[in-house]
Amino acid sequence: MSSSPEPTPLWDLPEPPPKAEPARKAKPSRAKTASRRGAQNPAPENPVARIVVDIPLTHLDRTFDYRIPEKLHEAAVPGCRVRVRFAGQLVDGYLVERADTTEFTGKLAYIDRVTSSEPVLPPALHTLCRSVADRYGGTLSDVLRLAIPSRHAKVEGEPPAEPAPTPEPPETTAWEKYQSGPAFLEAVAERRPANAVWQALPGEDWPRRLAEAAAVAAAAGRGVVMVVPDHRDLTRLHDACVSLLGNDSVVALIAGLGPAERYRRWLAVLRGAVRVVVGTRAAMFAPVADPGLFVVWDDGDDVHLDQHAPYPHVRDVLMDRAHAAKGSMLVAGFARTAEAQFLVESGWAQPLVAARPELRAAAPRVTPVGEDFDVARDEAAKAARLPSVAFEAARQSLAGGFPVLVQVPRRGYVPGLACGNCRTSAHCRRCAGPLSLPGGLIDGAPRPPACRWCGVPETNFHCTACGSVRLRAVVVGSKRTAEELGRAFSGFPVRTSGATEVLASVPGKPALVVCTPGAEPVAEGGYGAALLLDGWALLGRQDLRAGEETLRRWMAAAALVRPGTEGGRVFVGAEAGLSVVQALVRWDPGWHASLELAERRELGFPPAMRMASIEGTPDAVAGLLDDLALPETGEVLGPVPLGDVDEDGNAERERALVRVARPDGKALAAAVHAAAARRDARKASEPIRIQLDPLELI
Repeated sequence: MSSSPEPTPLWDLPEPPPKAEPARKAKPSRAKTASRRGAQNPAPENPVARIVVDIPLTHLDRTFDYRIPEKLHEAAVPGCRVRVRFAGQLVDGYLVERADTTEFTGKLAYIDRVTSSEPVLPPALHTLCRSVADRYGGTLSDVLRLAIPSRHAKVEGEPPAEPAPTPEPPETTAWEKYQSGPAFLEAVAERRPANAVWQALPGEDWPRRLAEAAAVAAAAGRGVVMVVPDHRDLTRLHDACVSLLGNDSVVALIAGLGPAERYRRWLAVLRGAVRVVVGTRAAMFAPVADPGLFVVWDDGDDVHLDQHAPYPHVRDVLMDRAHAAKGSMLVAGFARTAEAQFLVESGWAQPLVAARPELRAAAPRVTPVGEDFDVARDEAAKAARLPSVAFEAARQSLAGGFPVLVQVPRRGYVPGLACGNCRTSAHCRRCAGPLSLPGGLIDGAPRPPACRWCGVPETNFHCTACGSVRLRAVVVGSKRTAEELGRAFSGFPVRTSGATEVLASVPGKPALVVCTPGAEPVAEGGYGAALLLDGWALLGRQDLRAGEETLRRWMAAAALVRPGTEGGRVFVGAEAGLSVVQALVRWDPGWHASLELAERRELGFPPAMRMASIEGTPDAVAGLLDDLALPETGEVLGPVPLGDVDEDGNAERERALVRVARPDGKALAAAVHAAAARRDARKASEPIRIQLDPLELI
């Protein structure tokens, strides 16, 4: 700890010569006067501040010591925002801790100012952000940008709200149909840690069930964080929580809020005014007081993965929080991911599933294409996009007064075109982009195909492979499907949901609802039938998670259909022998998840292994791989080119995968972080993207 500068001494003046005018007293120079005026004294107690500076350089991912001036002694509280001078520039930072001594041997600089005395980075949140950064090989400053919203001074000056009263324990009899469901809620009520994977029944009012679980934790005096994929699910869950707990006890956090409102709600959570937080991905770091329950709904949805460095996943962040707070964790959904199955098989979580009689009573009847009796009645059933059995199911639903849900894997009119003779993909002659049919009419004639990249129409198509002039649809989109179904079922309205217009709900009246996966609106009273078309388009994607994702989307749509005992039917356009189809028919996502996990173990993919993806220019990827100190189980796959290559086989960007055994996951994250730090210290100019446990591997 360096001391304050000594006061400037007076100058020694010589004796004046005899018979000369008396010498005047010399004045200090302006520089020394300014130095004396600008001198600062350190704070009387704990004058050393540990500061996290907001600089996204990996080799600077640590705290720096600064001195606290006496004038900021009261304002500089741990967790507050500050401004400090770093490398000659004023930068933002957070005061993590105050101390009496420092290990720095040089002279410490003073904090420039305290931006706000609001302790926005409490110790628990700092520990969580540090843990997330270490898990994903990222920097603390990157995680803090995700965890703490931007400051709004006017909102910060508003008086804090009074804490919401502790609610009464809710009625939880609906959880009794799930094995171990009552035991899980009992552990939450008794403040004991418990982890579970909940497989909701089809047709289940899952927002109400989650609200009941949140009310149990809130009645025990503990905080709750529940994260859902999108705003439609958030609206349903928020309404259910408000009906049980009251409007003052629940707050919704979402990135789409304005800066003022988002900061106001976040401060209400930080200051302990509310204990139950619901939201989308932005809510996973919500600083609730004494957290006791963490919930993620539909963890297989890719929106739960943050697209900002260090790319954390909601499920993993909430698991870390539950472990650190000794709280409970609930991974919930209609389907089950391989990661959730890994938690079950490892013993970390217990499955909450209903007995088979309960499941048979709630599930709709699922009919895949190609069943023997379907082929006997319609020999073209295997080749037809919508066989007669599907038309019959739709007609019965409409005649019974219920809407029909039609799920199409692609939006648009005809998203993809190919040669009608050799099936070669059709591309634009100008930019080589894919051709598609935009739909609509021009002077009474259908609009010609057009490029999806540059928009130039193609009026004279010739296949580059065989010279044919005929085109065919690779995948028929939702708009074209709606047009065809409108002609087939004349007299019934056709509604579409997807892309720019996503419907939250539809009336329980006869209608055709055509949507893309993930945009299925909820129907009042449930759908009478669901038609899941073009299943091969989902299953045929070049993705490690294609089967898991397909089953998740199918089950999300089928769960909106009325039970089979009440006439609910689901038609799925895929072969009955596929394991994904069998899991849907039997409504057994746990069985399919166990198969997926076994295959992942055999292939050496997550979650059985931990993996890092490194993307960048060939030189940048090669340089980082050469500098990467891997553990003994480490293995490098690739690099492989991303996108097109030139005539010499060179690509502008490449990607390499690095995998290790799961126990060496922390070592992999540390090795990646260290290599990135050395790269930043060398001031490497070529950008590179490092991501641990990426969703897209193929």
